[in-house]
Amino acid sequence: MSYIGIDLGTSSVKAVLVDDRQSALAGATAELSVQRPQSLWSEQYPADWISATLSALHRLRDADLPAFRACRGIGLSGQMHGAVLLDEVDRPLRPCILWNDGRSAAECAELEAAEPASRKITGNIAMPGFTAPKLAWVRRHEPEIFRTTRKVLLPKAYLRLVLTGETIEEMSDASGTLWLDVGARDWSERMLAATGLDRSQMPTLVEGSQPAGRMRAELSRELGFDTPPLFAAGAGDNAAGAIGLGAIEPGDCFLSLGTSGVLWRTTEAFEPRAESAVHAFCHAVPDRWHQMSVHLSAAASLRWWAAIVGCNEAALLAPLGSRASRPSSTLFTPYLSGERTPHNDPQMLGSFTRLAHETDRDAMTQAVLEGVAFAFRDGKLALEGANAVIDRALVIGGGSRSDLWLSILANVLGIPLERYADGDHGAAFGAARLARLSCTGEPIRDICRKPTGEAVRFDPDPDLVSTYDRHYVVWRQAACDSQGLR
Repeated sequence: MSYIGIDLGTSSVKAVLVDDRQSALAGATAELSVQRPQSLWSEQYPADWISATLSALHRLRDADLPAFRACRGIGLSGQMHGAVLLDEVDRPLRPCILWNDGRSAAECAELEAAEPASRKITGNIAMPGFTAPKLAWVRRHEPEIFRTTRKVLLPKAYLRLVLTGETIEEMSDASGTLWLDVGARDWSERMLAATGLDRSQMPTLVEGSQPAGRMRAELSRELGFDTPPLFAAGAGDNAAGAIGLGAIEPGDCFLSLGTSGVLWRTTEAFEPRAESAVHAFCHAVPDRWHQMSVHLSAAASLRWWAAIVGCNEAALLAPLGSRASRPSSTLFTPYLSGERTPHNDPQMLGSFTRLAHETDRDAMTQAVLEGVAFAFRDGKLALEGANAVIDRALVIGGGSRSDLWLSILANVLGIPLERYADGDHGAAFGAARLARLSCTGEPIRDICRKPTGEAVRFDPDPDLVSTYDRHYVVWRQAACDSQGLR
């Protein structure tokens, strides 16, 4: 038996084919682009997701593996928080407003005023990245579109609708809408009403490891499957990454160094800490929740800098080697799309400071890596205030391929980090595991195991930890000064 995991990301769609030994047989990627028509705006066309997903599936098919044709189940992972507004015949009414869109700050304040218990219900501060404030913005600025909206779906739920005809969502992704009662794992009538919506406009909710539709027969034939695969409900991108890493037990931690950055901790119960801008969401499996610090521009910061200097990322990093001997003399704040944890401010901006005549490209590149690491340290402190100390973490995400970046992170955070070769597939691999669970009903712990291959471990150097401790204080002051904070 074989299974496919599909991860609908911001910059690409990734698909991975996994056999019954949980070995990745093949993978495929199709690129996506983001539109930014105005300041603070970030949008994508849902049709592009469909084209990219079908392209990735066709590439898997073209590998001509019998396991592809015999695929039994497909799991979906996806970028969270996006608002896909559909009319009465399921056509998108406008481009999707993405997770890193910052236009709805005013609506966040109004939403919390309209429902004073919102933080208690949802476990989270109302932030522009979440879905509900986006709908409040549409209601104010695009009233005709709001009036004709019959369904609101998250990105991967729209992908499921096109592939299966079903409107179904799961708990981890739904947690990021501000419409879910996260403790009860159900839509909140009060939060929906605060946005002028009702339950009929929401998809059906199931757990991530449960069945959630079957591929349309005509599409299954076109792709060459023996029988239409069953779809799992799946997971939001970070929850899918946790499933892929086996982070399902209370206290399990990982760091995701993708387009955005996440420091994750699995919890046994709903443990909100909204005042620190820590996210408290449902996990993708029953009876589990999690906390996250979220940073909107992690690997995105390096990608931005590479584009500015006209150099690919690998060539940009190569002169710096695999370890930093000391911090860069230059400082960078990675707030290219504002920031969530701990600031909750979409207006924050990135900056370089402490520039001099001798400052060169290498110093600025290292400063970008360190600025992201310092933002993670902010997030770690916010998470540790919520409960126990974080003393180690697994790492995933495209940025984790850099030994230099992980060594900097280990020293800035003061904890060992571990990278596994079989953790490279990340969210898509986790989605494939959920596909298997939806098909077989096997015990979750039997399938969602931690990586077993040899890990590359990045231990903090005590001397550099002390040096970075002092540098963090300087960075924090520079970050506050650049944003006009005190």
